Amino acid sequence: MTSKFLTATASGLVALAMTSAAMAQTAPAAAPAAPAVPAITHGAALPGVCIFSSQRAVGASLVGQAVDARLKTIIQQVNAELTGERTALDTEAKALDAKRATLDQGTLEQQAAALQVKANAWQRKGQQRQKEVEATEQKALSRVYQELDPAIKQVYQQRTCGLLLDRESVLLANPAMDITDGVVAALNARIKTLTFDRERLDQQIPGAQALQPTKK
Repeated sequence: MTSKFLTATASGLVALAMTSAAMAQTAPAAAPAAPAVPAITHGAALPGVCIFSSQRAVGASLVGQAVDARLKTIIQQVNAELTGERTALDTEAKALDAKRATLDQGTLEQQAAALQVKANAWQRKGQQRQKEVEATEQKALSRVYQELDPAIKQVYQQRTCGLLLDRESVLLANPAMDITDGVVAALNARIKTLTFDRERLDQQIPGAQALQPTKK
């Protein structure tokens, strides 16, 4: 199961989330349904040859769905954090721009430089949050695949397979040779959910202190 939400930096995730929301409001009408694909007639299943899709197994399993839901929640939290800080930076930038005519050049440059430090820190935080989300996903999926391996072997033996092929590498095959559903059932019997929090990378972000609200 590869993440659908880790295609950009965490700061990019904010823009992606905002863009997705806008697209949802202006989504075009659904395209006409494609013509029905003729049914395929398969030859006889090959004795001892099995096929398996790890991607479908993880995605269809209870634990895989739990991991996916938890990752979405974590990314929503990251987006909320970064969006809130970005809004504060935008507000501060607009306020500085409004005071431009009333400030001397030295003061203006000083305040602009301080604002740029905060903006740079925000970008670095976005990159770090992205790395943390990726590390979180990798760790969670590693646990899932640890449980998946014995489930595969269990069904492999039950079906008396002599050869197991990766479904993603096979163009077409008799569905009777596919053991994925059996592996999903075996995996569900082993583990149903997985709880985890976002990984925290021990890295001090330069300028991060500038992002904190000023105490009065």
